[in-house]
Amino acid sequence: MPLTPTADVVSSACRDGRAVGAFNVITLEHAEAVVTGAEAAGCPVVCQISENAVRFHGSRLTPIARATAALAETATVPVALHLDHVTDEGLLRRAADCGFGSVMFDASALPHAENVAATRAAARWAHAQGLWLEAELGEIGGKDGVHAPSTRTDPDQARDFVSATGVDALAVAVGSSHAMTTRTARLDHDLIARLAKAVPVPLVLHGSTGVPDAELRQAVAAGMVKVNIGTALNAAFTGAVRDTLTTAPATVDPRPALTAARRAMADVVTSALRILSGGGFGTE
Repeated sequence: MPLTPTADVVSSACRDGRAVGAFNVITLEHAEAVVTGAEAAGCPVVCQISENAVRFHGSRLTPIARATAALAETATVPVALHLDHVTDEGLLRRAADCGFGSVMFDASALPHAENVAATRAAARWAHAQGLWLEAELGEIGGKDGVHAPSTRTDPDQARDFVSATGVDALAVAVGSSHAMTTRTARLDHDLIARLAKAVPVPLVLHGSTGVPDAELRQAVAAGMVKVNIGTALNAAFTGAVRDTLTTAPATVDPRPALTAARRAMADVVTSALRILSGGGFGTE
């Protein structure tokens, strides 16, 4: 089916009282795994490509974006394409030409007034291109030393930020942290509920790999709508490659390791989507 706009995927999740999973794509195998895992779960999904991933590909956005979009168009479930954690305005302005339905513009490292001004300008440009725009208020932990793990988003400030910028979704700081490799995060569910009541746009949870299943279920029940997962896929990928090469250290064909990696990532996607849709139980 054709690429589904992110706005449609998220709006549908809002109406149904569930959350949509958004998974970071670095390689073609990541994208294949996200689509395969979503089909196995029977759930819509968001494939998201971060500014860091674009940089990994030599700052060439088009090849990885078009490859991911091509996979999405063969999927039997709705798949959206999202450009994540963009700080470079030049990259932002390439999104519309590469098939993206949405962008997360991240000016959270700037002082508050500058964040508001930059995000408002980004939202105006994105809306003129037909793009849905996510932004961040309240720094989320664990990313390049910029974000403070103890930070929490204030509901009143969040409401004012959304009003001032016109964004379509808001990433909030409620206790998760980027790049966690253990599932030990504890979220502030009361704060999530207060934010959901205060803010008229969907809430986004970043750094969800470190959040246990029960915490994710509670977060969705409290009002979280888009849940970003990246490190869990990378851990599955590298773990499967490591195991394959340990078993057959003399192999020179990368395909067995990549096949195992793709399968492991797809399993992560399926499990997570079942949790977010309220239909399954993963491993804590």
